[in-house]
Amino acid sequence: MISVQKRMRLPAVRRGFHLITDLITAGLPELEQVRIGTLHVFIQHTSASLCINENADPTVRHDFEQFFNRTAPENAPYFRHTLEGPDDMPAHLKAAMLGSSISIPVSNGELALGTWQGVYLGEHRNDGGRRWVVLTLMGVG
Repeated sequence: MISVQKRMRLPAVRRGFHLITDLITAGLPELEQVRIGTLHVFIQHTSASLCINENADPTVRHDFEQFFNRTAPENAPYFRHTLEGPDDMPAHLKAAMLGSSISIPVSNGELALGTWQGVYLGEHRNDGGRRWVVLTLMGVG
């Protein structure tokens, strides 16, 4: 049985959706030891999110950002939580819609993602800074 948990600091990125699949796999060399298992990824923030989606065409990430900006707009007159700036409450809503964790099957030392799938970090703040994720790998070798 292989059981590993690591806390990983991601680099600061601009607001939007960013592929972090390679960062995750690079930070988890133990992945190669797992024949069958699961990787759980959890982001320790309430204004950023994780999801799995298209990894090839960057216009998908652009369209995600446009959709969520229209769905949870800044400066909406009905927001009460405004002390941290106009992007904060929309960031919380976007993170709530997308979620704070994902689970990915592991097969023969690799993430068992589909051909066109990648892990996205949704950075929903204008200046979110570096984000922390917790990686929990469980499996058999």
